[in-house]
Amino acid sequence: MKDILATISKYRQERGWTEYQLAERSGLPQSTISSWYRKNMIPTVPSLEKICLAFGITLSQLFADNDCPVSLTKSQQKLLERWSRLNEEQQAVVFALIDKM
Repeated sequence: MKDILATISKYRQERGWTEYQLAERSGLPQSTISSWYRKNMIPTVPSLEKICLAFGITLSQLFADNDCPVSLTKSQQKLLERWSRLNEEQQAVVFALIDKM
């Protein structure tokens, strides 16, 4: 079975986020996230959905066995990586720019 806490940590570290930053972006209390690690608990599905939303991924991507469940070009991968670093306000600016193109 996949170590979901390790996977969450991997996604968080790839983005350079602390547990606190993940909590802010997911809307979950930071104490909840740290208790998962302290008690080695598996998060609930609603919590995982919030985590996935913060990361900009789907639940199926979170549980996928490989790192790239969808075949993306290098440019698409770069774009998604950079997109995941943006906050909501920055994402809105990017959408506005794209809409004007």
